[in-house]
Amino acid sequence: MSEASPLIRSLRAAVDAAPADVPLRLHLADLLLDAGHQDEAVTEAAIALQHAPGDGQARALMARAMGATAPAAQTPGPALPRDAATPPTEPVQSRDAATRPTEPTLPLGAATPPAEPALPQDAATPSAESKADSTFNWGAAADQIKDVLPPRFVEGPLTTDGSGDPEDAPAWDVDAPGAVRLADVGGMREVKDRLEAAFLAPLRNPELRKLYGKSLRGGLLLYGPPGCGKTFVARAVAGELGASFLSVSVNDVLDMWMGNSERNMHELFETARRQAPCVVFLDELDALGGKRSRTQSAGMRNTVNQLLTELDGINAAANEGVFVLAATNVPWDVDIALRRPGRFDRTLLVLPPDAPARETILRYHLRERPIEKVDLGKLVKLTDGLSGADLAHLCESAAEMALLDSVRTGVVRMIGMKDLLGAAKQTVPSTEPWFASARNVAMYANDGGMYDDLVAYLKKRRKL
Repeated sequence: MSEASPLIRSLRAAVDAAPADVPLRLHLADLLLDAGHQDEAVTEAAIALQHAPGDGQARALMARAMGATAPAAQTPGPALPRDAATPPTEPVQSRDAATRPTEPTLPLGAATPPAEPALPQDAATPSAESKADSTFNWGAAADQIKDVLPPRFVEGPLTTDGSGDPEDAPAWDVDAPGAVRLADVGGMREVKDRLEAAFLAPLRNPELRKLYGKSLRGGLLLYGPPGCGKTFVARAVAGELGASFLSVSVNDVLDMWMGNSERNMHELFETARRQAPCVVFLDELDALGGKRSRTQSAGMRNTVNQLLTELDGINAAANEGVFVLAATNVPWDVDIALRRPGRFDRTLLVLPPDAPARETILRYHLRERPIEKVDLGKLVKLTDGLSGADLAHLCESAAEMALLDSVRTGVVRMIGMKDLLGAAKQTVPSTEPWFASARNVAMYANDGGMYDDLVAYLKKRRKL
């Protein structure tokens, strides 16, 4: 087996990747010794003994390699080729003679000519491989190293995460209980009070809940202009409950094949029931549960029907550990059947942040930026009506101004009040288009007082 053997090259690469793997290194040393490379075999055995001084196999291989090198130094004559062990009876001898140089040239410092691959210890005649074509036998190589190299790939059926049984793999990614609490939500006192009454107080007082017959079934619908923290509030509720969090969007459920969307919806709720207590957050509910009367697709109508069925399943006592929250910017586009008692029977308007909330948001987005002499009180007054996303954009714009000025002047400076005020003047509230649409709904479609909280806010802001 020559030095250029693919097996030896592969083992060298494996040893380089795992230098502390003693059995793998010893196997390489053994192959080198059989191929006539005694010096290299001694080196590999010595390294193996450094990693495992008491290894009996390493010591035996070192002794064998040292014994193989000693006679070579005392016997300057050329070694007999392998074919001299038996009479030449096969044509392979003449082929080797034709291809082998008549006067072999010895490498510099070599005592013997380069040896051909040695016969196996139990072989008395040339092996079948020596009679075959010179193509390397990969099957035999695999048999030699299968006990040394660990399997590179796991056999058996794969799952979505690459391991185990597909039936045991979770169909949905469920986040563990997070560290976000309602105390981390700045301001929004009315939102917090409503959440306390709907979920938190009954959960913290199970005896009183039984006394008053308060059920935890049903869901809570968060609605309001975009960028005002509906998703953050949902995560805070999950943190208060110490529950897992499962966030779902329309892309997670809808499928192009008939019946798959309904199955996805069912698997979603089955996962939540197995992970209870669990908060299921349906983002953009108007896309998942839009009005069926406006939907031309039979598949979409079936998906809404499946969602209704799963929400009704939460009424069961065994499923009271599943809390369903949903968010939408356009609650008037949600199917009316989803709003009946027992489903999303509680609605909560999430408005642009009030003054305490704006101060908290500004502090959060400026906490890791270089600022000086920032008057948060003045900035809070000037940002009335901006959403949380608008405030984040304001801080980003102020940082860009300071960065650009530093590039132009060559002097790094801090973010000052001038930058923040300039960014505030350029930031237009992104909530205004939403309030323009909501005003028409509040005036002409407030059936049953569904949007009374929205009407009260619009009147307070003199927008109605």
